[in-house]
Amino acid sequence: MWLEITGTCQLTCTHCYADSGPSGTTGAMTVQDWARVIDQAAGLGVGMVQFIGGEPTLHPGLPDLIARVLRHGIRVEVFTNLVHVSPRMWEVFAQPGVQLATSYYTDQAEQHEAITRGRGSYGRTKANIATAVRRSIPLRVGVIDVHDGQRIEQARDELTALGVRGEVRVDHLRGVGRGAGRRRPDVDQLCGQCARDKVAVSPTGEVWPCVFSRWLPVGNVRRDTLADILTGASMAETTENLARRFAGRVRAACDPQCGPNCGPACHPSCWPTGAGPCGPNGGCQPNYD
Repeated sequence: MWLEITGTCQLTCTHCYADSGPSGTTGAMTVQDWARVIDQAAGLGVGMVQFIGGEPTLHPGLPDLIARVLRHGIRVEVFTNLVHVSPRMWEVFAQPGVQLATSYYTDQAEQHEAITRGRGSYGRTKANIATAVRRSIPLRVGVIDVHDGQRIEQARDELTALGVRGEVRVDHLRGVGRGAGRRRPDVDQLCGQCARDKVAVSPTGEVWPCVFSRWLPVGNVRRDTLADILTGASMAETTENLARRFAGRVRAACDPQCGPNCGPACHPSCWPTGAGPCGPNGGCQPNYD
């Protein structure tokens, strides 16, 4: 389950699917609302919660919400730009059951900051990746391919040199949010796995099949319980329509091209069971593809 707890971010990345930035807000959801959703998710058997934004570390309630998830025995991933991490947040991230995810773009500061539109963001993110490695905090990285001429392979090499041992993979620009430009978002920007053992909740309480299908709300947790939404008519209709649209286009579970860590191109049935090349937990995580 993705919890998009804020639309606020220090950066205004050119491709941001959530269209987040400094003018974003935490929306209508209070910490108590998020706590209620977490409790409901635990009752439904959710295996991992990913906190995302915007930049989730800018939400003052994040440490308490992470603690609540961990008390339920659920794993936590925080998707952060790693531009700024306070001493308190490093201690939160160091807890057993917590892992990090971040985005990276290139090995050149000028090129990186042209994408993030954040002065100094390259140096700060790189330094905090090194800190996470030094603290032995599990970390995976998506190298986002935004435009031609971007130093993708050099970025991957740099991450290896920094000591990143978690999943490092290349993601491609999605036509959602600022990434859509003048185009309207459509289901061709999705991977076809929306609503299959996954769900996302927005800062306003809207529930989406995934964080990318944000124009397809299926309910609101401020009005209804998560269980009622997931078993409701709107979710069933949306899931059926997406399944029909992507029929025949989904890769088989643990497709060999997924590699040793069963990356995001794999069928979700591989993730919770640890079947095939995944191993017990190796790399089988919620992610953006």
